[in-house]
Amino acid sequence: MVIAERSLSIEDGPEPKACKVTMHAPEDADGMWICRYTISWPTAPEESFGAGVDAFQALHLTLQKIGIALYASAYHKAGILVFDRPGRGYGFPMPKNGRDLLIGDDKIFDG
Repeated sequence: MVIAERSLSIEDGPEPKACKVTMHAPEDADGMWICRYTISWPTAPEESFGAGVDAFQALHLTLQKIGIALYASAYHKAGILVFDRPGRGYGFPMPKNGRDLLIGDDKIFDG
């Protein structure tokens, strides 16, 4: 079951390309909890999951894993990945060792 979606765009030409992030509800998977997500990159979708000892940890780690994937992408590095307005960030948390990559509002609000 999809519990959250965010629409980003890749702005590298006259027409932006859609890049949707979709997160599913946590599920019990043989004693651990996983939370699946998809990033619909224009070249190929990235499907993965975060895992934790309970649903809360799975949600938290999945959100961070999405943040890592966005900030590590070639689209971010090229400055063409956009949510809301260019240069404002993507609204996903990052682990402490990745916070130096943050831009815009992500840099201000990530604690």
